[in-house]
This record gives sequence, C-alpha cells and structure tokens, in this order.
Amino acid sequence: MGGVSPARRDPGLQPERTRLAWRRTTLSAAVAAVLAVKAALHGGLTATGVTVCVLCCALFLGFVLVAHRRIRALAAAPRPAALAPRHATAAALCAVALAVCAAALVAGPV
Repeated sequence: MGGVSPARRDPGLQPERTRLAWRRTTLSAAVAAVLAVKAALHGGLTATGVTVCVLCCALFLGFVLVAHRRIRALAAAPRPAALAPRHATAAALCAVALAVCAAALVAGPV
C-alpha cells in the first residue's frame, strides 16, 4: 500500500489542518455577516432588515464561540478530544442559519 505507516505519521499535522479549517470557516462567516449588515443598511433602515441583521450578528458570535473553543482544544493537547456532538450541531446550525439570513437580506422583499 502507498499510505503512510502509523510510525511515520506526524500527529501534529491533522490538528493543525483542523485549526486552519476552523479559522477559514470563521473568516467566511465573518464575510457573510458583514455582507448581511451591508445589505440591511443599503437602501435605508427597516425593522425587518435590522432584525435579520442582529440575528446574523448573533449567529456569527455563536459560531465564533464554538470555533474558538475548538481551536483552543486543538492547540492545548497533542491528541485532542473529539468535538462534542452538541458543539458540532451548534456550529452547523449557526453556519446554515447565517447563510439563510444573509440570503434573505440579499434577496430582499419578495
């Protein structure tokens, strides 16, 4: 087989790649939140726009909290524990809800 033997595998690479993935995803969520705020403020303030904007910011902050906790856990131990299912669910729900809110702001009133 052409795989890497377990004796030669560097255990530090996988947590590093995972940390970088969490950071990239956090950056993507930040961009979505900023674009949502821009879309909400474009063309004047409306109650719906402000509400969805606040919701986007809250979802972004929730995602950042989960991501920061995971990044710290990955950096703290050479062999970090698996991500708890409730944290994985929270991160996924925040990301999906943020995308839906941002899309709703971009699409505007129907």
